Amino acid sequence: MNMLAFDLGGSGAKLVLGKFDGHTLRLETIHRFEHSPIRIRNGLYWDIVNIYRNLMQGIGKAVEATGDSIESFGVDSFSNDFAFVSREGELLSQLRCYRDSRTERYKERIYAKMPPEKLYALTGNQNANFNTLMQLAAMCEAGQGYLIRNACKMLFTPDLLTYFLTGNPVAEYTVSSVSQMFSFAANRWDPEILKTFGLSESLFGKLVMPGTVVGVTDGSVNRFLGAKGFPVVAVCEHDTASAFLASAGGKDSVIISSGTWALVGVQVEKPMISGYGLKYNVANEGGYRGYHRLLRNVMGTWIIQQIREDCRRKGREYTYSQLEEMAAKSEPFAYWVDVDDPVFFEPGDMPEKVRQACKKLWGSAPRDLGGVVRCVYESLAMKFRWSVEILEHMTGRTYPSVNLIGGGSKDGLMCQLTADICGKPVTAGPAEATSYGNLMVQLIADGAVENVEEGRKILRASFSVREYRPQIPADGEYRKFKSMLHLA
Repeated sequence: MNMLAFDLGGSGAKLVLGKFDGHTLRLETIHRFEHSPIRIRNGLYWDIVNIYRNLMQGIGKAVEATGDSIESFGVDSFSNDFAFVSREGELLSQLRCYRDSRTERYKERIYAKMPPEKLYALTGNQNANFNTLMQLAAMCEAGQGYLIRNACKMLFTPDLLTYFLTGNPVAEYTVSSVSQMFSFAANRWDPEILKTFGLSESLFGKLVMPGTVVGVTDGSVNRFLGAKGFPVVAVCEHDTASAFLASAGGKDSVIISSGTWALVGVQVEKPMISGYGLKYNVANEGGYRGYHRLLRNVMGTWIIQQIREDCRRKGREYTYSQLEEMAAKSEPFAYWVDVDDPVFFEPGDMPEKVRQACKKLWGSAPRDLGGVVRCVYESLAMKFRWSVEILEHMTGRTYPSVNLIGGGSKDGLMCQLTADICGKPVTAGPAEATSYGNLMVQLIADGAVENVEEGRKILRASFSVREYRPQIPADGEYRKFKSMLHLA
């Protein structure tokens, strides 16, 4: 069985061909490309036209490689961002990037209409400037409400790409669940939030659950590809939901999905919305039926990605492995910063931002690039431990291990630092967790796999993992980190 998974991340994307033989699932990357937000005057945007062009190029390669025998397709991506389409199916707006500063400019006006405490109580979503609600409300405050009023549909990024292929507008559950407009209690868009912010429920596509077949590729797409067409499945379209689904740790491990963002979370049966969760901004996020996620966002390898990008702009090209090697040679626990400081949220001169944050906290800064990267790695691992402690307190459980998945699981230094600082063994892998989770839902939709547990058994037979044990006690350094950053 040949399936395609398109995984769109914050710094790159890939189209993966999954081949299922009834026992194991093999992956082959058919097409890969890098991309990043583009700043135009005061706005920050994704180049959705280029993304779609690359998607079609990748599907064309897959059609050729399989002899036009693709049996299903699914797309997952980052959440919260969206575009508008007309009744005629035309794209009405560019895709604004969630890192855009527009929401910060209007944050006070937005929260004056409904405070963050009320929003958290209604949705269980973390309060963050990048949420879909914040972006829509900021548009209205900026005088752009006419786009909302005149659009036929607002489509989240993965639903937009699905719409381009099928012409069917939907709102997949996992990506909708983190929009700050969705009620877990009612399993629908929250009417009080929509009324408060002047939004109509008709603006959104039909709500569908993961595993729903949205449609088949339409005639224009098939003619362009020279293909007979294939079904398009609404997978767990929020990439974190797909990644957690493929975790080798399951409900008994803390799962860290490490990519542009690092999502530190645990699997629970139902939402947990409380004053403690509000205090520490713990997010409730929908997953496949029965696989709810409780997690905290940590800035993730975005900072490392931006350090690499800054070096590239200055004519110095480094691979991530080279940056890791430089960091490994640098002095341990010399510096750390709060990786979640808003200064790191937007792109631009990231090495200098890290140095300035060090000077503010320590009075000095790393002299070389390796020291800067080491500082970021150790700071991330410190924030991982802090997040784990919050989740353990909230669930009343102690989790014996960590499963680090996603691209960051390939970074040996990051994995070892996580084991050392968290004081827990770390299982690293799968690196392609998001693609595996995407494809698992397609298998369930097809009937080839009965449920998630059966799917996880197949996945465990399909990839290997690495184990990291704590080697250097770091409790003293962690206490110092918490004290310097005033973390309770």
